[in-house]
Amino acid sequence: MAEHKYLMGLWDDEEPLLAAVHAVKSAGIEIHDVLTPFPIHGLDDALNARETKLHNAGFLFGATGTAFALLVMSGISVLNWPNNFGGKPFFSMPSWIPITFELTVLFSAVGMTIVYYLRNGLSIFNDVEPLDPRTSSDKFAMVFDLGQYSGSDNMDKLSGLLNEMGALEVNVRTIGRRHPSHEEQSTAGFVKGTL
Repeated sequence: MAEHKYLMGLWDDEEPLLAAVHAVKSAGIEIHDVLTPFPIHGLDDALNARETKLHNAGFLFGATGTAFALLVMSGISVLNWPNNFGGKPFFSMPSWIPITFELTVLFSAVGMTIVYYLRNGLSIFNDVEPLDPRTSSDKFAMVFDLGQYSGSDNMDKLSGLLNEMGALEVNVRTIGRRHPSHEEQSTAGFVKGTL
């Protein structure tokens, strides 16, 4: 099993992290990912992150749910079991709106969850190995993939830059499975070559 090394700088507040992201990007250094316990306004713009394509998958799954609901209800009400309820037509679209809406939302939500899990390599059958568990609680991290930087000179340069930007800790983390970058997470497999 291949090991992947990441250099991480940790902060305890979002404002110094955002300032550090701007400084690192203006220095021309590629940031692999930024991990935060809550969304930070302006972080996506600072990272020049593309808008996610997950909503496209949500639309496709939602349209599938709408078509499925209308097909099943019209098949039952018109073909299999046509009953006259109070003079309503067999194909009674207004009475089907609640069920159609619910199946649209159900298909969209379940489908987007499955796509998200598959795209990010998540599974209910194995535990995720976090880069730093504190990033889901109270710490903010900027992550660099050391596979892109060869030699200790680049690592020392990155560590020095993170310390100058006010990082509380700078450490190297080695994990068994590759952590997807922020670009790979946002494209959801819709850009050629990111899978």
